[in-house]
Amino acid sequence: MGFNIAVAGKGGTGKTTVTGLMIRHLVKKNEGRVLAVDADANMNLNEVLGLSVHQTIGQIREGLGAVPAGMTKDAYINYRTQECLIEGGGYDLICMGRPEGPGCYCYANTLCKKYVDEMADNYKYVVLDNEAGMEHLSRRTTHNMDVVFAVTDSSVRGIQAAGRIRDLITELKLRIGKIVLVINRVPGGVLEDATKREIEKLGMELGGVIPTDPNVYEYDLEGKATFLLPDDSPAVKAVSEMLEKYLG
Repeated sequence: MGFNIAVAGKGGTGKTTVTGLMIRHLVKKNEGRVLAVDADANMNLNEVLGLSVHQTIGQIREGLGAVPAGMTKDAYINYRTQECLIEGGGYDLICMGRPEGPGCYCYANTLCKKYVDEMADNYKYVVLDNEAGMEHLSRRTTHNMDVVFAVTDSSVRGIQAAGRIRDLITELKLRIGKIVLVINRVPGGVLEDATKREIEKLGMELGGVIPTDPNVYEYDLEGKATFLLPDDSPAVKAVSEMLEKYLG
């Protein structure tokens, strides 16, 4: 059975960049193939990884067409879902996306969760990048995970938002092994006293502190995949050191 990781947090905290750097580290460990899941309807994990997306799970319903003779509808949907898988170097990526035009994301979310549950055992690691906020928790996209990393900036509001993620996971009794706090984009990698006090008040395990990294800013500015950051990049080193503490 593989090791399942989920990344959650409020918008604008660099959650997807952190997810991409986790995938980068796991690929470089070379212990087995990684399944990367972009469970955000407004997907951009592929951009962090440097991949183009040709089809998403959310597009399947619109383009399903007639079920071929001799196949059940479920078998055909499963086949079409597997067509959404994109191969990268040492990992595969699948994107939930969204339905074309107006409509609810429930179908895409259900298919995404079903596919990940079925395929997880074929991978050494599964890394799930969730949409910003907490709705993915109530939809149980984030479920049956070994560890959830709640990513935030160093602001008091950001830390409080991470606390609400922890509280909702507890309230919904989701099968989560561990929930840890990750503070991203910290100037100099050193937390302010006010931030430390808020973390202490929250009573949440601090998993890692990721410093502000000019390389990340430069890559984002130029539209380059942060997956390709050099090994000595401060954010790369911080994410790798943090992740190693929780891989068991």
